[in-house]
Amino acid sequence: MFNPSRDQARQFFTEAWRKRSAGEVLTPLEHIAADLIELHPEYHALLEDADALSREFAPEDGGVNPFLHLSLHLAIEEQLSIDQPPGLRAAFTRCQLRRGNRHDALHDVLECLGETVFNAQRNQAPPDAMAYVDCVRRRAG
Repeated sequence: MFNPSRDQARQFFTEAWRKRSAGEVLTPLEHIAADLIELHPEYHALLEDADALSREFAPEDGGVNPFLHLSLHLAIEEQLSIDQPPGLRAAFTRCQLRRGNRHDALHDVLECLGETVFNAQRNQAPPDAMAYVDCVRRRAG
């Protein structure tokens, strides 16, 4: 899944959750995705709804796009596993100590990643990896 379409990404998450719920064997990436989904019980019913694959989640509706949220979580897990950008893992560890649990710390990183991507799009420039890590460091205190 290097550059999946919106539908492919959504199908990946719904299938990972279906397989976890059915007790089927998961690929390593599906296992990570299902673990992330378990952290978000507010998404469980949605991921079990076939209509969710085509649902629009517009920012102006005031809600969170659960598929985007889970995709960002998955990206962060990959970044942490390879410490990319460099220093992210150490900043995350400090953030986790301050927050007291992994999931809250992941949400801090997710906020920083979202800010970094937004700034890159606004400035029509590549994401600033150093600003991203610095944001996580600031949240770690």
